[in-house]
Amino acid sequence: MLVQRLGAPSDFDPLLERVRDARIVMIGEATHGSYDYYRLREQLTRRLVAEQGFDFVAVEGDWPDCDRVHRSVVGAPGGLADPQTALERFERWPTWMWANAEVARFCRWLRAWNMEQPEGGRAGFHGLDVYSLWESMQAIFDYLGEEDPASLEAAQEAYRCFEPYGKRVEEYGMASRFVSARCEEEVVRLLARTREQAAADGPDCFSAWQNAEVVAGGERYYRAMVGGGPESWNVRDIHMADTLDRLLDRYGPDARGIVWAHNTHIGDARATDMAADGMINIGQLARERHGRDAVTLVGFGSYRGNVIAAPRWGSPAEVMVVPPAREGSVERRLHELMPERAVLVFGGPDQPGWVTGEADHRAIGVVYDPTFESWGNYVPTRLADRYDAFIWCDESTALHPLPAHTTPGEMETYPAGV
Repeated sequence: MLVQRLGAPSDFDPLLERVRDARIVMIGEATHGSYDYYRLREQLTRRLVAEQGFDFVAVEGDWPDCDRVHRSVVGAPGGLADPQTALERFERWPTWMWANAEVARFCRWLRAWNMEQPEGGRAGFHGLDVYSLWESMQAIFDYLGEEDPASLEAAQEAYRCFEPYGKRVEEYGMASRFVSARCEEEVVRLLARTREQAAADGPDCFSAWQNAEVVAGGERYYRAMVGGGPESWNVRDIHMADTLDRLLDRYGPDARGIVWAHNTHIGDARATDMAADGMINIGQLARERHGRDAVTLVGFGSYRGNVIAAPRWGSPAEVMVVPPAREGSVERRLHELMPERAVLVFGGPDQPGWVTGEADHRAIGVVYDPTFESWGNYVPTRLADRYDAFIWCDESTALHPLPAHTTPGEMETYPAGV
């Protein structure tokens, strides 16, 4: 195991050497609301794009919202001149996950970097998630209305199937448990039609296809979600892994991608108690599909600090105190052993028992109650198996949300808010 004190972006050199031959680098976060995680992830990602030629960043966000950001950062026709404007249009709660000053700074840098590259060599910004069923449906209508009016019938059939539930897709999920209310056939026809159109090999065709994949994944997700348990989690992470693979195919045989998502998604589930609960995640799926040598998983953690989160699902965000990590946790051990900031690169014969053995590892979602620290908010983890590297911040601070108009989101994800 190698330990490097972090003070400047150049201190990531040992980690960049580790990822030199990787096709996929997944960079996590222990919360969805800590400035330090976003800032350090930004610094690492800039170097991966500029120095190692990574082709895109794919985040735990909705495809239609992130597509507006993508069109801005690559300078696509009709794209917004300032990526921050695109981020400020994010409406789905919790908006602060991506509509924040830290992501805006990175996207402005990415646009500036892209404008100096040939059009075919610009790095993209994409969403992996499954939630945007209605927004993706509208995007398909907009595309077909201009490019392929003959295919509108398939989209209209899918729309009519969901229409009785308005935008309350959880009601569709609940109804599908008791009556023949499933929209699978209509969605499959829509998906087949847009796949055919994607063969035309244009960026708008690909985006329409991906939106149809979101509709298909969303239909499965909302049916599974009302039943509780891990099934909806697995539907969601399989969708994100499939989206990542489509992006790699889209960018070409030598494409390389970066993923930004919570530790619970990017850290291999097999090295946690998630596996015993029947859960998988995109880190595990990437290793299985592409091989361990082609994938680098980077986790984050801190001992104490402040975080942006909400006390209840759908409620306004606020700054909360993150208390010192509990005894016996990964974070308590790192607090005792590591400098204030460090990157740990795992591997080799000299790894200490505390990174190969199991210990509790903190995970904070968009919903957080610090009083749960004595019994919740921790995932039993074998650190060196879950990640290939780990970025440590002894004390973290809250990130800075952008002004955004928030609309209610879906029912709470499983497990809570990650």
